[in-house]
Amino acid sequence: MLKSRIYKKLIAKQFNRDFRSAVEIVEVSLADPTDSEIVIRNKFAGVNGGFDTLICRGEVPYVNPTPPFDLGVEVVGEVVSIGNNVTDFKVGDPVQTIFRGGGYREYQVVDISQVIKIPEAIPEVLTLMPTGVSSVLALEQVGEMKSGETVLVTAAAGGTGHIAVQWAKLAGNHVIGVCGSDAKVELLKRLGCDRIINYRQENLDEVLKKEYPNGINLVFECVGKQIFDICVDNLAVRGRLIVVGFISDYGKNQEQVQQSRIYGKLLWKAASIRGFLNPLYKEYMPAARSSLLDLFYSGQIQVAIDPTEFRGLESIPDAVEYLIGGKNCGKVVVRF
Repeated sequence: MLKSRIYKKLIAKQFNRDFRSAVEIVEVSLADPTDSEIVIRNKFAGVNGGFDTLICRGEVPYVNPTPPFDLGVEVVGEVVSIGNNVTDFKVGDPVQTIFRGGGYREYQVVDISQVIKIPEAIPEVLTLMPTGVSSVLALEQVGEMKSGETVLVTAAAGGTGHIAVQWAKLAGNHVIGVCGSDAKVELLKRLGCDRIINYRQENLDEVLKKEYPNGINLVFECVGKQIFDICVDNLAVRGRLIVVGFISDYGKNQEQVQQSRIYGKLLWKAASIRGFLNPLYKEYMPAARSSLLDLFYSGQIQVAIDPTEFRGLESIPDAVEYLIGGKNCGKVVVRF
């Protein structure tokens, strides 16, 4: 039996355009596991500010939840109790879960089919799964990345971006990283970016047109708005742009665009824009997960955890706003 029978979790009590106004912390009873379940004490939760904000606005069509509903996705922790028929896990095992609603809570009771064994319960794993997995699948499956290409990554010092930078480099490509601060420039230097563009100090469009007159073969795009437009304008012949997100629109009213339609820019270059959504590529996840873990533990991929400390459920609104504000270098993590 567990010592504590009551725990706290963060829920969306209502839809609201402001994340902080949509959520509240509630206390709930901790159930005993059924025969095929385990109880996990969560230790580190990954923050996904864009998804968190959109779901609390009721703007994630493939989920479409009804309040109140649980929040958070990826989390690592340790097993504290097991069901009668559980043989593959034992108390004390480090584990991860990556399903919606499992992250922003102190404990979770979950079927073993939803649990991933990990070497150790450290926050770096949160960056590899599912964040890093998303980077790999977007580049490989959607972007059809090759070697010897010019690859541009926006929000390159973010959780997904800094893994995408390294994956593209490992594939033998010339990588351009776009970011917005000196601290992020330093991170991207350590990760081996071939060209780093701080868009607050350099004009992105002018740099790309001058230094890459033949265009960009592959764009990993997370920002939206003007950055998206510039990337489209600078695609190479048969270039591909992957829409991974549009953080400039999260938490705001979407901008009404008054300009010529995009197909004229794509047709004459045989270029393409492709959307990426992690849940639609589930069959590729295990292989990508294994590759990332191998590369991490062999020292071939670095994981950047944002140094700002967020501790406890109470800190999650601050963490979401911090990420949406573009202040982070690497993955934003909440510690329990």
